[in-house]
Amino acid sequence: MEIKGRIIKSVGGIYEVETADGNYQCKARGIFRSKGISPYTGDFVRIRAEDNAEPIIEEIFERKNELIRPPMANLDIVLLVISACEPYPNAYVIDKLIAVFESKGIETVPVFTKQDKSDSGELISVYESLGYRCFRVDNTTGQGSDEIKEYINGKTVALIGNSGVGKSSLINCIFPELARATGEISKKLGRGRHTTREVTLYRFGDGYIADTPGFSTVEVNRYIDIPKEDLRYCFREFEGVECRFADCVHLKEAGCGVREKLGAGEIAKSRYESYERMYAEIMASQKY
Repeated sequence: MEIKGRIIKSVGGIYEVETADGNYQCKARGIFRSKGISPYTGDFVRIRAEDNAEPIIEEIFERKNELIRPPMANLDIVLLVISACEPYPNAYVIDKLIAVFESKGIETVPVFTKQDKSDSGELISVYESLGYRCFRVDNTTGQGSDEIKEYINGKTVALIGNSGVGKSSLINCIFPELARATGEISKKLGRGRHTTREVTLYRFGDGYIADTPGFSTVEVNRYIDIPKEDLRYCFREFEGVECRFADCVHLKEAGCGVREKLGAGEIAKSRYESYERMYAEIMASQKY
């Protein structure tokens, strides 16, 4: 019997597939491994389930997008969770992740947590000015979580952010029934324990929400896989800016409209510095 479904959990080569007939614990065909393909949480698949035989994933349908770390596919929205303190926000890490999601065609929604401890107003204004829908959340009262729940209803959503920013606390505010260990902050390290150990999709209404493993600031370097010539298209404030040369990469070229806007204060300095740094990192990686 062949059934269509969606992978909602992946642990150690076992994939839980949700179907209209119930959930199946499946393994993937060996041919995927030989082709260098790995099933991801969020994949739409076709499985074969026979009596007295282990269900097998026979086909992975085309993905509209994918993330390698964490391994997820077919996302509509990424809730990029950013804490006001402990750990303090790192503009470069934020911009780097946003650029990656822009390159994948995934809507990024910055969520600023721990607003009961510190205010992120200045940083929020930078991203709101670029058209990003931002939310503030009070981790103590949960204020702001209802607005997020309404915004993401019917979508496939991932919560992504540095360890300790409050992803698990946020998911508990939005869906109290999905109890997760929240973890204590390690003041010595300035980040939280990795309390979420796998990527799992949870049903909510007509959509799904995923809590993903946290990462350190160092680990974020593994995210970037954007060709240098495409990086400029991942920064919204560069769109529609006219430069003297069509292939301008907005660094030292004469007649660069982006640098002119930067000098006029129309582009945030922190964002441009993130672009410069990312471009340099991409160039350095291509030398090896």
